[in-house]
Amino acid sequence: MTVKFIGYIGFNDTSEIHNAARSRVLDREYVDAAAIEQEKGGFDRVLIPFGSASPESQIVAAHAAAITKKLGFLVAHRPGFTQPTLAARQLATLDQLSGGRVAVHIITGGADEEMARDGDVHTLKAERYLRSDEYIEILRREWSEKQPFDHSGRFYEARGAFSAIKPDNLPVFFGGSSPEAIEVAGRHADVYALWGETLEQVGEAVRTVRRAAAKHGRNPGFSLSLRPVIADTEEAAWKKADAIVEQVRANREAAGLPTSGHRPPNAGSLRLLETASSQRRDSRLRTGVAQLTGAAGNSTGLVGTPEQVADAMLEYYDIGIDNFLIRGFEPLADAIDYGRELIPLVREKVGRRDERKVALAG
Repeated sequence: MTVKFIGYIGFNDTSEIHNAARSRVLDREYVDAAAIEQEKGGFDRVLIPFGSASPESQIVAAHAAAITKKLGFLVAHRPGFTQPTLAARQLATLDQLSGGRVAVHIITGGADEEMARDGDVHTLKAERYLRSDEYIEILRREWSEKQPFDHSGRFYEARGAFSAIKPDNLPVFFGGSSPEAIEVAGRHADVYALWGETLEQVGEAVRTVRRAAAKHGRNPGFSLSLRPVIADTEEAAWKKADAIVEQVRANREAAGLPTSGHRPPNAGSLRLLETASSQRRDSRLRTGVAQLTGAAGNSTGLVGTPEQVADAMLEYYDIGIDNFLIRGFEPLADAIDYGRELIPLVREKVGRRDERKVALAG
């Protein structure tokens, strides 16, 4: 098992600790710098996010691919708003033009109000997972079928569907903690994506998804999303993490946003919020930002020196995590630090660990 690192290209250099209203919605200079620096820093891929009010992820990925040579792109994509036959050709085209550097992260959508902004006002969450299931099935057929095919399902119907352009190898990432999500992941996910929970919780999730995938003869990889906070000393790292939490609190209070009493609409955020019942879990998992934001997305992180955080990441690696999606609260500056101080260290430690396993097996 090799370890891969996924970075992040938002649309400007802001995060929960900044006043995003003061930034351009799409900052091309930041996008360029983020792509170039993360390629230089040894990231395997970068996630391009999706939102109902944000710039379009595939177009941003196409731009970033044009100014890089090796960096891969994990394009967040939400079913339900593009016909899957068209989406398959769009993604395959992007994959071909980038030289086989594309993966897709299927975002089903757990929040009704988020879906309604794009016109999906009637489907329930369970139905949306059924739709994602059918959507991915059609994507894969478009990418693999050598002859036109017909499809007649609950959500989509196509006659003589065919894509002349095929991707080289386009992995499907998928997340979600509800039973419906686990079933879809078992059938389709090449990589199952988790947020940063405790070792015990992550281990249980890995086992659950593996059982679901085994029923279909599949063995997916696993991605863990984290917001690492690193510094030269452990004391400085925890002080930095505490300052981040307080800045997030101040920003939310100034904006009139709640800092407690959250009830997230999706199972994954609920799980993460339960994890955040204490600000510190295991030895290094910091959950303070998740508490304040209602676990709205990737918001937990490992805290310590690069050596300490690398060792903590290896504990997750040992229970099945082979992809780490890492992004900072200072997006560009932290990505540069990760590439310089964290990624090489984790790769070195994983290499030594795997060499010992091979030696013992021999």
